[in-house]
Amino acid sequence: MTTENSSRTSTVPETDSEEYSSVNPATDMIDCKLSRRDFVKTVGYFTGAGALGLQLISVETIVECAPLEFSASAHTVELTVNGLVHKLTMDTRVTLLDALREYLKLTGTKKGCDHGQCGACTVLVNGRRINSCLSLAVTHQGDQITTIEGLSGGEELHPLQTAFIEHDGFQCGYCTPGQICSAVALLEEARRGDASFVTPDLAHTGRVELTPEEIRERMSGNVCRCGAYPGIVQAVQTASRTL
Repeated sequence: MTTENSSRTSTVPETDSEEYSSVNPATDMIDCKLSRRDFVKTVGYFTGAGALGLQLISVETIVECAPLEFSASAHTVELTVNGLVHKLTMDTRVTLLDALREYLKLTGTKKGCDHGQCGACTVLVNGRRINSCLSLAVTHQGDQITTIEGLSGGEELHPLQTAFIEHDGFQCGYCTPGQICSAVALLEEARRGDASFVTPDLAHTGRVELTPEEIRERMSGNVCRCGAYPGIVQAVQTASRTL
């Protein structure tokens, strides 16, 4: 019995004696586009069959795959990252985070929640901090992108990196690249006089005093699951005096 729809063809043998070749995941399934609905149906089929004690059969064709090189959504983009220009051909739906990690192998920028809520993926674009998991790479052609790898000058650490070490502003270290990139932008925002939710005088012009309350508010978009917040606040205060 053969069941077909627009995205999947499943072959079920009439008898247990028939032999069917299985799909090789390492070759046949590369770059396949499987919709969420088809994925749920497929997982439900195998889960239900296993629960009922039925013999699982191999699936001849799960989904028709188009080679990546023929993808209509492929696009060539030039990204300037840490002062170097990179010419990349990628799907237009690739996020800046994935472009940095998977294409340029700049793995200092971390993927945390992948929903823009934890701040682990924070990078600087034209000096401003953004969540790179929420931004498409193709939208940043011509922008100056700075990751944690681009903050230090060779063997000389950025003052914020030094301050994080001095005040133990990290424990597991996973969120630290995003925390430091965010703090670098924070210092520039305070220098420009940008107000925050807790700034007492919105009419004030000039540098904003970075009190612990100001720092906590301005860094609230970066989550540290280890709870190293006191060290992070102290590190930002130290760096603000140094810079």
